[in-house]
Amino acid sequence: MSASKDSQTDLTSTIHISQLRPVPSTTALDALVERLSPEERKVVAQLSPEKAMLIGMTGPSKGFRYLLDSEEIRIGRELNSDIALDDVTVSRKHANISVRKGVFTITDSKSLNGTYVNAHSTASKVLEIGDEIQIGKFRFVFFTGKVFS
Repeated sequence: MSASKDSQTDLTSTIHISQLRPVPSTTALDALVERLSPEERKVVAQLSPEKAMLIGMTGPSKGFRYLLDSEEIRIGRELNSDIALDDVTVSRKHANISVRKGVFTITDSKSLNGTYVNAHSTASKVLEIGDEIQIGKFRFVFFTGKVFS
C-alpha cells in the first residue's frame, strides 16, 4: 500500500534532447549565408541597404520569404496581417516590425506565446543581420541588403 502512495507523490519530468538546437549568433553570419539557397542569396544581394527580409530556414517556415519594405509590418494569425502565419501558436495580433531611419525593431503585441529573438523572449528589440526570430512555431532569420556590402 505504501508503494502506491509513494508513486502518487513521485513527480518526474522528461526533457526531449532532440528538440534542443543551437541558436545562430551574429558571429556565424557567414555560415548563415552559406545555408541560403542560390536563389535566396541572389534575392538578399539585390536588397537595398534600407530594406530587409525574413527567411524561413528551418521547420514549417522553411522557404518562406517576407520582404520588409514598409514602415510598419504587422505579424499575426489574422488574414489581414502583413505577414499572416496560420497556426494556433501565433496570436491574431502577435508582433510588429517597425522601420525608422533604417533601423528595424520587432515589438511583441502582448501575444500569448511571446516573441523570441535568438531564443530570448523579448518585448522589443532592434534587429541585427542574422537574428533568429521565433513567432509561435515559425522561425525566421533576419537579413538586410547590408549583408553583402
